[in-house]
Amino acid sequence: MNNDQLEGKWKQVRGQFKQKYGDVTDDDTTYSEGKFDEMLGRLQEKTGKTKEELKKEIDKM
Repeated sequence: MNNDQLEGKWKQVRGQFKQKYGDVTDDDTTYSEGKFDEMLGRLQEKTGKTKEELKKEIDKM
């Protein structure tokens, strides 16, 4: 899955992700063009998962 596909998928699953990880906020899940990796970094800090783990989890949702 490339970044464009991940970005589209993310819009669909962000609510599920926030429910699963209580510390994740709207600000953490906001995607701005060119900032997808930065967003993943924020989620990495909040969840303790690697970027690859997060990408795989997004892909599964």
